[in-house]
Amino acid sequence: MTAQASLQTAVRAVNEGAFYYLQKPFSNDEVLAICKRAVETRRLSTENRELKREILQRDLRSTRAPIGKSAAFRRVVELAQTVAPTDSTVLICGESGTGKEVMARYLHDLSTRAEQDFLSINCGALPETLLESELFGHVEGSFTGAVKDKQGLLVAAGGGTLFLDEIGETSPATQV
Repeated sequence: MTAQASLQTAVRAVNEGAFYYLQKPFSNDEVLAICKRAVETRRLSTENRELKREILQRDLRSTRAPIGKSAAFRRVVELAQTVAPTDSTVLICGESGTGKEVMARYLHDLSTRAEQDFLSINCGALPETLLESELFGHVEGSFTGAVKDKQGLLVAAGGGTLFLDEIGETSPATQV
């Protein structure tokens, strides 16, 4: 909470781990709603971590194809099986909620990168200034609020897969 609102302060707060940036004046209802979201986010994060741990315990090579019955969907799965062993970059197009990330994970699990990390970022959910920092990282002092070095996801993905979800929601300049 702050009475001194600025973009620099907001960026610094988020980089240092703040869940939300709240500017005075605010209502008790706002604080309560933010606290409820923080608790739910924490619960989902814990559940996500536990599910990831469970998935890692499974044999990655026993990957099953995503479920779908239509001929078009079966063609997409066959195409994924053809492309997965190659070293090609893959663009998966579709409306939000159609399973692009499911297909990306399937491709990853079938690929030579399956033993490496699969990282995902929802590009449409972040302001473009933060998206750049998430993807490319930054060094301490490179902008106001950069209090420590941060490795970008492009480097963190290493030999694995980086899934850029909702990349179409960003500006053309950011996409380049």
